[in-house]
Amino acid sequence: MKYILAISKKELAGYFNSPVAYIVISVFLLLSGWLFFQQFFLAGQVSMRALFSLTPMLLIFFAPAITMRLISEERKAGTLELLVTLPLTNANIIIGKFLAAVVLLSVAILLTIPYTITVSTLGSLDWGPVIGSYIGLILLGASYLSVGLFCSSVSRNQIVAFIVGLALCFGIFLLDKTLPFLPNFMASFVQYLSVDYHYNNIARGVIDTRGLVYYGSFISMFLMFAVFALDNEKLK
Repeated sequence: MKYILAISKKELAGYFNSPVAYIVISVFLLLSGWLFFQQFFLAGQVSMRALFSLTPMLLIFFAPAITMRLISEERKAGTLELLVTLPLTNANIIIGKFLAAVVLLSVAILLTIPYTITVSTLGSLDWGPVIGSYIGLILLGASYLSVGLFCSSVSRNQIVAFIVGLALCFGIFLLDKTLPFLPNFMASFVQYLSVDYHYNNIARGVIDTRGLVYYGSFISMFLMFAVFALDNEKLK
């Protein structure tokens, strides 16, 4: 565990000692705030629904942007070879970098809470779905981060890692949008595989254990893929 925390601290320092974290957080807040308040004033209702329906689409872009450098940059700089020879397991490296990315994205998401407080002063706000939506956004964001980290682990180029991660996240996001075109026997299975479907369930304010199991399994699967990619790197 100490190795994982050490890697996480190193990555977080790398984020916050450079403009990366501040640019990501600022752009995320500006875009989410602009999109939300534009819809909020048009609807004229005391509701956070616009924010929580638009933010998942923003995460499709921001998650790969956060993770694209995590392994690709190490490989390009030649420091990945040094990392894999240290008394660390590849799982330590992947989990440590993943946790740092989750912290950064969670900070960006939670900094939208002032939007929620502002709206709550204008009328009665149902806090159950609000809390559920924030939990759902962090789980959804962590899922996209695991995909982005995997893409970074198999690429030597940050831009390629970003584009492939973006494409995969977008494809996963669209899964439940294909349900009307699928036969009935496939619809329920594809629906369960959709990250957006489970996010919408949690966003209602009821924490469903099926959703937690799904996100845990999804994240674990892509982190394992990333570990296997590093294992292959060590064998070369």
